[in-house]
This record gives sequence, structure tokens and C-alpha cells, in this order.
Amino acid sequence: MAHMVFCAKYKQEMEGLDEPPFDSELGQKVYKTVSKKAWNEWLERQKMLLNEYRLQPWTPQAQEFLVEQMNDFFYGSGGELPKEYVAPEH
Repeated sequence: MAHMVFCAKYKQEMEGLDEPPFDSELGQKVYKTVSKKAWNEWLERQKMLLNEYRLQPWTPQAQEFLVEQMNDFFYGSGGELPKEYVAPEH
């Protein structure tokens, strides 16, 4: 049976992640409160942030920035897009 959570982003019961995304307190929080759908949307947002800001993901500064953005994405206002960002046309 699928792991179900009350998704912090969508405010409804949804299928959760198969396992915590990282081994930390924050990873456990995400596992318990974020749906697969919201997590996949975050992964896309994270890629965009890495590219737009030309972040080096292994640096502590980039990791701290991404954690702040992730918290805002799931538990805050949803996070802001970079001012220069232009969505790709499909």
C-alpha cells in the first residue's frame, strides 16, 4: 500500500514519497508532509534555481539557499521565481 500524507503544499491527502529524500530531520519532515507530486514539482524548481542562479550544489551557500527555497516552496508562500526567469515555451 502506498505511503499517504496530508500534503503541505496541496492541503489534501495524497501519495507520499517512498522514502525520506535525505537523512536528516528535514528529510523526515518532507517524507511525512510532502506528496510525490509536490516533490517532483520541487525537483523541477530546484533545477531551475540551480541554472538561473548558476549555483554550485556542493557549496554550503547553495545548499543553504536551496533549503530556504524548499521550505518556502512547501511550507511558506510557494517561493518566488528569479526576476530574470522566462518560462520555456512548450
